[in-house]
Amino acid sequence: MEEQFSNNLLLTLRPQDRKLLEPSLETVVLSTGTLLFEAGDDVEFVHFPCGPTLASFSVTLENGAPVETALIGREGAMGGIVSQGRLPAYARAVVRMGGPFLRIPCMRLEAAKERSAPLRNVFARYADCLLAQVFQSVACNAVHGIEARTAKWLLAALDRTGSPEVELTQEQLAGMLGVGRTYVSRVLRDLRGAGVVATRRGRLVIQDPKALHATSCHCNEALKRHFQEVLSGVYPSAEESQAMRRA
Repeated sequence: MEEQFSNNLLLTLRPQDRKLLEPSLETVVLSTGTLLFEAGDDVEFVHFPCGPTLASFSVTLENGAPVETALIGREGAMGGIVSQGRLPAYARAVVRMGGPFLRIPCMRLEAAKERSAPLRNVFARYADCLLAQVFQSVACNAVHGIEARTAKWLLAALDRTGSPEVELTQEQLAGMLGVGRTYVSRVLRDLRGAGVVATRRGRLVIQDPKALHATSCHCNEALKRHFQEVLSGVYPSAEESQAMRRA
């Protein structure tokens, strides 16, 4: 049964709590770019990214440009975590790196939480971690430069997936960072010239994680510390990322 729960948040649950969810969980494989829900939609399912799968929340500004607010991997979930579900979403949720998800109807999750205080506690703690991630993102966007934020995003993807290749165009990365493509192109040109990253059609490849870390701000580390304090073992460890990289 452990193999089914390749999502760290689900793996933190007690066996008896996982059994409460198991009958209602289903596995779906979604491709990169799949829309999970749009802002204003009723959220019907909670999606748990598994393995190297990535998804993100973004908010669309008045000019129509989406700006990413949180990147979610196997450490977390998308939608209906605290509420009873079927409430309108504030942000857009999109698959960033396609792969398997476990999903459950929001109302089924809520029913299971009503039967188990420890289950409610885990999801309340994850909601705290997600809020911390949004807080950190706001502070980072306000203070740190594009170079540091670009490096931070690529390292966050590497931490969660274990893969040095990110399926992402320069235009998509610029949109998520909320800057013009020319700024991102300049940053990637400098990183490419230093041998830190390589660019392929529709992909970015991390060649030197240590050098990328030196360019990045420390927002990822602050977030990891909070995850560890609030939900120990949920955020992918370095060993876990390396194991996924070798797989």
